[in-house]
Amino acid sequence: MLCRLSVRWLRPRPALQVRVLDPLLARAPAGGAKSSALPVWAVASVSAVGPSGAGGWYEALATSAPVQGAEDMLLFAHTASGLPWWGSILLTTVVLRGAVTLPLAAYQHYILAKVENLQPEIKNIARHLNQEVAVRAHQLGWSKRVARLTYLKTMRRLVSELYVRDNCHPFKATVLVWIQLPMWIFMSVALRNFSTGAAHSEGFSVQEQLTAGGVLWFHDLTALDSTWILPVSVGVINLLIVEIFALQKLGKSRFQTYITHFVRAISVLMIPVAATVPSSIVLYWLCSSFMGLSQNLLLRSPGFRQLCRIPLTKLDSDTPYKDLLAAFHSKFISRKSRTF
Repeated sequence: MLCRLSVRWLRPRPALQVRVLDPLLARAPAGGAKSSALPVWAVASVSAVGPSGAGGWYEALATSAPVQGAEDMLLFAHTASGLPWWGSILLTTVVLRGAVTLPLAAYQHYILAKVENLQPEIKNIARHLNQEVAVRAHQLGWSKRVARLTYLKTMRRLVSELYVRDNCHPFKATVLVWIQLPMWIFMSVALRNFSTGAAHSEGFSVQEQLTAGGVLWFHDLTALDSTWILPVSVGVINLLIVEIFALQKLGKSRFQTYITHFVRAISVLMIPVAATVPSSIVLYWLCSSFMGLSQNLLLRSPGFRQLCRIPLTKLDSDTPYKDLLAAFHSKFISRKSRTF
């Protein structure tokens, strides 16, 4: 059986075709604007570098077509809705999260559910293959190293064949990251351009509007949040997302544990970073994180998963929110009580 399968697995695979996109034309910023409410170093980091200087990469990014598209989207939301700038930022974030990242997140869960349902079949194949390789190694006098390499190579090909059969390669689950992260960057840079006076529209400075476009304690969206309420809120929500994800995973591998700790550290580091950028950007980060938290909770709902046709797995629960609260209580509250 091993020899017969090996002939089929060794068939040449078509090479991937890579399409190279034409370079994007840079858009030069418009005329001057009033002085920014940001520190001098913050403005200089955006506008005082040239394409040939140390900050040339950021200058290219800040004037790129995707960032220009994000600026146009924000301006359209502000003009069409008639909302103040804080409301326009909130509206744009909700629309992008609902129309782009939520469907991609549902697709990610769909792929991961199919991969999870393949695990029993994969374990069965691994058991039979291990026995077959052991027999063949005894017949042909293979060393342990050769037998192990043969097993791993064959197993990888078998698993890959299963993924192709069910159209659920795990790489497809990463599409959300490749879309969400660039979108987050482009929106952040667009808001920075607005806040530093690097972007204008139809003769008026968006920066001037942002100085009075805030609400509550952050009236000036071009200034830093001196209260640190927005930065700390961003960090807390991101940490909450990480903990929800960690509570959902049972029997994590060492690599997954390291990744969880790394993301926790990034969430904490986001707090001082958010304290050094304009409030308009931090407001966007806060709205985006809150939508991400809501999205993660929504995708745990059995009804919503059924609506999205996400396959059932043995890890699914009929009471996911009750289980989440119980796990949270057991990990944080009960442990703290036992400590005292």
